[in-house]
Amino acid sequence: MDTNPALAAGRPAGKDPILAVRDLHVAYGSIKALRGISFEVYPGQIVTLIGANGAGKSTTLRAISGIVPVASGDIVLEGRSLVRVPPDRITGLGIAHVPEGRGIFGNLTVQENLKLATFLRRDRDEIAKDYERVFALFPRLKERQKQLAGTLSGGEQQMLAVARALMTRGRVMLLDEPSMGLSPILVEEIFEVIKTIRAGGTTVLLVEQNAHMALKVADYCYVLETGTLAMSGTPAELQGDQRVKKAYLGVA
Repeated sequence: MDTNPALAAGRPAGKDPILAVRDLHVAYGSIKALRGISFEVYPGQIVTLIGANGAGKSTTLRAISGIVPVASGDIVLEGRSLVRVPPDRITGLGIAHVPEGRGIFGNLTVQENLKLATFLRRDRDEIAKDYERVFALFPRLKERQKQLAGTLSGGEQQMLAVARALMTRGRVMLLDEPSMGLSPILVEEIFEVIKTIRAGGTTVLLVEQNAHMALKVADYCYVLETGTLAMSGTPAELQGDQRVKKAYLGVA
């Protein structure tokens, strides 16, 4: 197992990373949330970040999407630095962010939430195809197009959040705690959707408290502890590590 995440193991042969985080530091005032983390995500992968609450997982995604400022280090999407690029421009460059808590607009309908995600796009014909795509992926949303998003169930709201991200046509999707608050059946359904999204050509960076499910779908994994990357490896490697078993998988 690679215990030096800065070296970014799990590198597919002959591929350059689609997303690279390099010596990233983020602070909230005097609190150092991220302290020099480095990792890479390759096209077509599901890469997961696991760790305890407060480890810096959500902060990492927010830094990538430009929501929180970077103190130092770099974030590179297909060779282009995202540091100091405005969040709306980062979305236009290909990053789709599904935040923790979903972030949908409860006073708008399902259809209106989806339409908002297309405001940067000019390819009207392709937008129509993407509506068909997300409704095929989430038939319940098609049935509830005219329903206010705030009246949907928790699972349906999570589906809407993912569908809205897909409507941006981002090449990389950042998923922050997609299983939070969902029943076990819906958790299984959401993770099947994540695999389908990857199969459709979208690269996924997943933050997930449910380490069992995260390791089940991931190609490569990183473990964050108090703002640093403590270890990394394939799912099989981490599942066999005694520290991971004890801290995250509930196995003594």
